Amino acid sequence: MYLTKEVKSEIFAKHGGAAANTGSAEGQIALFTFRISHLTEHLKKNRHDYNTERSLVLLVGKRRSLLDYLKKKDINRYRAIIKELNIRK
Repeated sequence: MYLTKEVKSEIFAKHGGAAANTGSAEGQIALFTFRISHLTEHLKKNRHDYNTERSLVLLVGKRRSLLDYLKKKDINRYRAIIKELNIRK
C-alpha cells in the first residue's frame, strides 16, 4: 500500500504542524496532493481505469474546496501552502 501510517504522519508533521494534527487544512491539502500525484501516475499507465479517474476528480474537487476555504480565512497560509506544494494558481 502506498499510503501507510508512517507516510501519513510524516505528511501531517511536515505540513500540519504535528503528526497528530490531522484536521488542519494544510495537512489535508498536502495529503490530497500526495494522493492526487499517486493516482495521476496510475492513470498514466492505466488509461481506461474510469473508477480511478472519477476518484481523482473528486479528490481534486475536495482539495480545491479546502484551498478556497483557506484563501477566504487566511490568505498568507494559502499562499504558503500553494508555494510549498507547487500547486498551480
